[in-house]
Amino acid sequence: MFKTLEELITVIRQRKESSVEESYTKKLLKDKKFSVKKVKEEMAELIDAIEKNSNKIHESADVLYHFMVLLEANGIKIEDVMDELKKRQK
Repeated sequence: MFKTLEELITVIRQRKESSVEESYTKKLLKDKKFSVKKVKEEMAELIDAIEKNSNKIHESADVLYHFMVLLEANGIKIEDVMDELKKRQK
C-alpha cells in the first residue's frame, strides 16, 4: 500500500532533477506560488467532496500528490516529517 506513495515520492524527486520542462510536476516544483495555490484549491475540493459525500478518494489523491510536491519544492523531506510524527507518538 505505501509502496505507491514511495514510488510517487521517487517520481517527484526525479522530476525535480529532470530537464523536461513540460512536466506538470516540474512546473509545480519550479513555481512555489503555483504549488501553494494548487494545494489550497485541491484542499477546498476535498472538503467540498467530503461535505457532499462524493468523489472523496479522487480528491484525496489530488491533495496528497500536490502536498507531496509542495514539500519537495520547499526542501521538506517526507522522511523528516515521518521522523517528527514518530517522535510525537505516545
